[in-house]
Amino acid sequence: MLLILILPVASVKAEDADSIPVYGFKYKSTNWVKQLIENGFRINDPGVNYPKFPRFLLKVYNWGDKTFNSYDNDYVIGTGKNWKLTGKNYNWMESYALFFTNHTNIRMISNPYSDFGAHLGFMALSVGYTFKVNELFGNPKSTRSHYEYGFTCSRLAANVVYTKTSGGVKVTKFGDMELPHSFKFNGVTQKTFSLDAYYFFNNRKYSQAAAYCYSKYQLKSAGSLIAGINYGTQNISLDFTKLPLEMLDRLPGDYSHYNFHYTEYNLTLGYAYNLVLHPKRWLMNVTALPSIGYKHSYEDSTDGKKDMFATTAKVMLGAVFNHRNLFVAMNGRFDGHLHFGNGYTFFNSIESLTVDVGLRF
Repeated sequence: MLLILILPVASVKAEDADSIPVYGFKYKSTNWVKQLIENGFRINDPGVNYPKFPRFLLKVYNWGDKTFNSYDNDYVIGTGKNWKLTGKNYNWMESYALFFTNHTNIRMISNPYSDFGAHLGFMALSVGYTFKVNELFGNPKSTRSHYEYGFTCSRLAANVVYTKTSGGVKVTKFGDMELPHSFKFNGVTQKTFSLDAYYFFNNRKYSQAAAYCYSKYQLKSAGSLIAGINYGTQNISLDFTKLPLEMLDRLPGDYSHYNFHYTEYNLTLGYAYNLVLHPKRWLMNVTALPSIGYKHSYEDSTDGKKDMFATTAKVMLGAVFNHRNLFVAMNGRFDGHLHFGNGYTFFNSIESLTVDVGLRF
């Protein structure tokens, strides 16, 4: 079972639903909280009887909204709704590959994992609950955990992702050996953490939230150069001693147990583009975020403690269909990491596919 808290969008524009004054609205209560409930949480209605401190917080919010979440309304507008109820299906898997200098390689892929859940969001805050489908049907193919937190506004976006898995891997290639179909291997464990933060240069005309948070409408096609930072840690163990003896005898490379434990600090420079097929109806997105930087490998790593060159890549593809207050979206993500060792190259990645069905109100 998994509890997820997501911040999908920093704020809602001043012209959006939360800020439209309800002139002449007659409140039944003088309590400001009850008044917000009565008017549908339109926070900028001048008739709301805010005390001093909540009114100060509202002014700070509106300043931040104007500063960090403003758009050119010829290109991007709000949806006019504050609330979102979303059903989510999240599917993901891991891939691993070792490439040796003698032109042999080992490739592995995990079982696909599937999660279902529901999320209720109001403006910048969303809370939800997700359950693991694999365990629901009594077949926990591996021990796994996945947590993700995100924040998006017109100028900035940030994401925090943590995953931990053990077992549930299949060997698809092992040098030149003929393998049985779907050869199972439980010698892989991994724990990863990543933090991404980046800035959209064309933030007046391009909206990442329209493609992945469904809180905006992109009216005209537009793209943006993206720059940011990436911080991550990885601790991945490949224990080939758990393979059958006949495979161990033909194991490429110099080790029977590989451990990749490192922290990396990267600079990101990428590009994103929203293609509007029909305003307020069909939207397609592609986002590419390659990163390069510095990697520090720890003493328990196969190659020992050392400073290294780091390179990663993240690619996102999204499609959104809107019909009035309903939306259906699908997005795929790829997050890959490259590690250059002594006599080998290691590549690992996480691939995911998410399907969202929701209602704005």
